[in-house]
Amino acid sequence: MPSSPTPKPGILSIAPYVGGKSSTPAGKRLIKLSSNESPLGPSPKAIEAYQAQGAKLQRYPDGSVALLREAIAKVHGLDPARIVCGAGSDEVIGLICHAYAGQGDEVLMSRHGFLMYKIYTQSNGAELVMAGEDNLTTSVDQLLAKVNERTRIVFVANPNNPTGTYITGTELKRLHKGLPPHVLLGVDAAYAEYVQEKDYADGLELASTTGNTVMFRTFSKIYALPALRIGWGYMPAAIADVLNRIRGPFNVSSAAIAAAAAAVADKEYLQRAVAHNARWLPWLSAELQKLGLKVTPSAGNFVLVEFAASGKTAEKANEYLMGQGIIVRDVKSYDLPSHLRITVGLEDENKAVISALRDFLK
Repeated sequence: MPSSPTPKPGILSIAPYVGGKSSTPAGKRLIKLSSNESPLGPSPKAIEAYQAQGAKLQRYPDGSVALLREAIAKVHGLDPARIVCGAGSDEVIGLICHAYAGQGDEVLMSRHGFLMYKIYTQSNGAELVMAGEDNLTTSVDQLLAKVNERTRIVFVANPNNPTGTYITGTELKRLHKGLPPHVLLGVDAAYAEYVQEKDYADGLELASTTGNTVMFRTFSKIYALPALRIGWGYMPAAIADVLNRIRGPFNVSSAAIAAAAAAVADKEYLQRAVAHNARWLPWLSAELQKLGLKVTPSAGNFVLVEFAASGKTAEKANEYLMGQGIIVRDVKSYDLPSHLRITVGLEDENKAVISALRDFLK
C-alpha cells in the first residue's frame, strides 16, 4: 500500500464515538431504549414544517438561521444575536474547542462526562484532563483542583449523560466563580427540559451575565428531532462572533430550521413530553430497584442501572435484552462496565424491559 499523509497529533489516539444500537434479531419487535430519544416523537407542527421544505430543495438554507434563532429567543427571552445554531449541539461544542483549545492547552471535564468533549478536544490537539466525581456526580471541588494556567475550557453536562445526575444552580455558580477569566465554562443542558428539581439551573443565567460561559441545548432529545441534527448555544456576543467566523456558512439545513422553529413554539406538545417523563421515570427507577438493581437517581429521561450486586453481569443482561428485541445502552466506553443505560419509553416499552429483566435475573 502507498504511504498516506500523517494526521495532526492526537487524531489517531481518538476512539471513535459509538452510538446506541438500532437493530435486533430478525423477527423480533424492536424496542429501542438506547439513545435517549423521546418516545412521543416530534410535534405534528414540526413534521408539517419539515414536509413543507420538500418543495424548496433547490434553494440554499438561510445561513444566518434567523427564523430559528428568533423562535428560540422568543420562547426563552433571549437576544437572538447571541444564539449560534449547529448540526446538533455537539457541532457547537466542537466549534468551541476549535476556537479556544489547541496544542499546549488543556480541556477539563468530569470522569463520566459526554464522550464528544474528549473527541473534540483531541481532534484540536489539546490535552483532555478528567476530574473525579462524587457518587457519579460532577464534583465542583475536584474540577477546580485541576484548573491551571493551561486550562482553556471546562465542560459540565447538567444533567450528565450517561449518569443522569446534576449539580445545583448554587454549585454551578460556585464553579464559575472559581474559574479564572481566561477559562471558558461550557454548560451542556441537553436534558434541561426534563428536570423537575427546583434547585437546578441550566446555565442560561451565567451565559447571559458573564463573559466566559456558553450554554448548549439540543432539539435531539425532548423535541424528538435527532434525525435533523439541530442544536444551539447561548453565549456572550464576543464568543458568538468568534463561532460565526468559523462555522460553515450553511451548517444547518432548511428542513432542520423550519422543524425546530415549529417545535420550540409548540409549548403544549413540550408539556406532554415533560409530563410523560415525569410519570414514567420514577416508575421505571422504582421497578428496577424492586428487582434488586442499583439505580443512579436521574434528572433526565433515562436511568443508569448497575448489575454488580445482582450476581449477573451487565454484558449478559444486555445480550439477553437484545435477544428479546430490547436495545439499551452499553456504557463500557464511559468506563462503566457494570452498568447499562435505559431510556424512558412508552408505557408498554417500560413494562417490557422490566418483565425481560425480571426473567433474566431469576
